[in-house]
Amino acid sequence: MNASFSRTAAVAVVGLAVLGLGTAVPATAAPAPAPYAGYTGSPAEAKANRAFFDAVLKSVAEKRAAHPDSAAAVTVVYDASRAPTFSAQISRSAQIWNSAVSNVKLQSGSSSNADFSYREGNDSRGSYASTDGHGSGYVFLDYAQNRQYDSTRVTAHETGHVLGLPDHYSGPCSELMSGGGPGPSCTNSQPDANERARVNQLWANGLAAALDKALSKS
Repeated sequence: MNASFSRTAAVAVVGLAVLGLGTAVPATAAPAPAPYAGYTGSPAEAKANRAFFDAVLKSVAEKRAAHPDSAAAVTVVYDASRAPTFSAQISRSAQIWNSAVSNVKLQSGSSSNADFSYREGNDSRGSYASTDGHGSGYVFLDYAQNRQYDSTRVTAHETGHVLGLPDHYSGPCSELMSGGGPGPSCTNSQPDANERARVNQLWANGLAAALDKALSKS
């Protein structure tokens, strides 16, 4: 699985662990469970995040190859039907990224035409982005984790993996992809200038290469 907000290689979670649902944790609440603390990332998580991005890129490229006369704008379609609890955060994270970058846009759709999906539930590893083993990507949002961390930051962070960004837990709160590194007090849900530029670059060059590959198979 991909880890975004994940803790360590031993936990092997993807990275939404740091972002919570936006629900404040009472002052008397017990300390966060071990799986959510001390985010450092791992080679396995980095590999999973890359596989997730590649799956989304491949899906978009194949659809564009099948319809070469479509609009120039690159659109990534997501299905949020399996994560109803987080519908507001998912919508907000799409708005954040759509306002931040120009070479790719996120758009809500159905399971029949989505390039990736969001899911929700309970997982001791926290939230993460992953692939299902069949070439499709999904973002999993964990209930407990999202009660401890800002949920919009979590969702926007995980969506950053959809767009190709790796984790950088040692970064400051101003970096969206620092995930849970800065701690639960960090609520920033906006990518910084470097993150925005990197996404634009990936979707200009990466999509071109994926499209060439898809067209060669058609």
